[in-house]
Amino acid sequence: MAIADLLAFAARARVFDLEQPRFAGMPLHPSHLPGYIYHLYRRHEDTYRPERDGPRSSSSGMLTMMEHSGTHLDAPSHQADNLMLCGGVPVSPAIETPMGFTRRGVEEIAPIAARGVLFDVAAYRGVEEIPLHETISAAELQACAARQGVAIESGNVALVRLGNARNWNDEARYLASAGMARDASLWLVERGVIAVGADNMAWDAIGVWDAQAGCYLPGHLELLARRGITIMENLALDELSRERIYEFLFVCAPLKFKGATGSPVRPVALA
Repeated sequence: MAIADLLAFAARARVFDLEQPRFAGMPLHPSHLPGYIYHLYRRHEDTYRPERDGPRSSSSGMLTMMEHSGTHLDAPSHQADNLMLCGGVPVSPAIETPMGFTRRGVEEIAPIAARGVLFDVAAYRGVEEIPLHETISAAELQACAARQGVAIESGNVALVRLGNARNWNDEARYLASAGMARDASLWLVERGVIAVGADNMAWDAIGVWDAQAGCYLPGHLELLARRGITIMENLALDELSRERIYEFLFVCAPLKFKGATGSPVRPVALA
């Protein structure tokens, strides 16, 4: 596509914000406490010196935040398979240092600008949200895509709506959300996706054991640890659902935190 065509599309496209608001008290997985803390450290009254500096003043804050709090992206270093990172990188003191990972850190993930596909599973079932702790199978993703008239292709980003964003102010209910079954993750791998995401805390269903993988969170094992396919969590997908927008330009850029296992993000969909 020519630059002129891209600019024309951007000018007429509607931008959908896919980030959940961040605040102290938002849902957090216990592994990622304390989560998010913001303090307004310098206030305007602290810097207001009109006799010396004129009318201008400034304020600034201090942010303490776990990488995996709020809407965020997981880096491959976040998960390991028998102490092996994706691509055959063994976890060792040389790789896993006090200052972060020397391989597979989030800074290695390029900004994403790709075709995105929404699997609106809640709408497909005709419910406000998928029942708690349920798992979504590959067969259901396929049926959902067929109903919507879209196909997932190599190089795409797959987003799955469970209807869980409505629980963002209720941590216990939010954490008990449905998630993807192992075969759903593997089906998307076979389609050649470059990233996946959902409106829940972990892509997978938290607390649901997978006998074939022999672990909890099998999607994390198959996607991140074994293939380096990134996962985005805590997405806000309801607006796309209301407008029945199932394919779009998806844009998301992780911050270059050197050696980090993830990054907060503010993904957008243009349609």
